[in-house]
Amino acid sequence: MSQSTFDDDDLFGEAAAETRAEVEEHLAAARTELPDPDDVWETDADNVLGALNGLKSALDVGDAIGSVRSAKKAYVLGERADAFEDAADLKGEIEELESLVGDIEAAAEEVASLTGTVPAIRGALQDAAEADDDEGEEDEE
Repeated sequence: MSQSTFDDDDLFGEAAAETRAEVEEHLAAARTELPDPDDVWETDADNVLGALNGLKSALDVGDAIGSVRSAKKAYVLGERADAFEDAADLKGEIEELESLVGDIEAAAEEVASLTGTVPAIRGALQDAAEADDDEGEEDEE
């Protein structure tokens, strides 16, 4: 029967490995929550509003924000505890995903703005065209 070890260094090494694994799990979860590239690029919409609505839906990052946040929390804890021998790769992955999620969220906000603006512009253009038609009819009389 093997004896359990309660050596501080062994326990710290195990905790460090578990913390690194936790960060990696959260990063993997964040990546799976990101939008599918084809969904962001392709559309089967009949008009601009349909395309914008489809894009707005495709740009949903789901739980990726929470997963990146959890990864960063575990990373910060491990980093401050000086638990990682080399964590530059984790830091880089976290920064990359933070930036990507931020870009996607910004794009989603812009698309949402256009989704409200484009129908208003279309309506205004229709009104202007009708006014022009009405003036043309008055000139003919």
